[in-house]
Amino acid sequence: MSAKILFWVFVLFGAGFEIVGDVFFKKWTVENKPLLMWAGFIIYSIGTLFWAFSLKYETLSKAISIFTILNLVIVALIGIIFFKENISVISKIGIVLGIISIVLIERG
Repeated sequence: MSAKILFWVFVLFGAGFEIVGDVFFKKWTVENKPLLMWAGFIIYSIGTLFWAFSLKYETLSKAISIFTILNLVIVALIGIIFFKENISVISKIGIVLGIISIVLIERG
């Protein structure tokens, strides 16, 4: 398997686990159930391990940019869809620019 594919596998799994961890943290703040906080912490930690392995296949500057932007965009969308959070027009523009930036970073 190529290094680029391995990078994307690790970064997507890492982002996915961290996003699920973020959702557990948010549910913990709403429902105040300590088990949700601990589940979020464990799942978030697994995501961090995948993130660390992604660094074997890409430079730190490129990997952290893609990972962070991916997390921000998906978590914002989850907040809007599942938690009915309202965001401003500026934030919506930021989400679109985040998606564009991932494409530009990957092509660079």
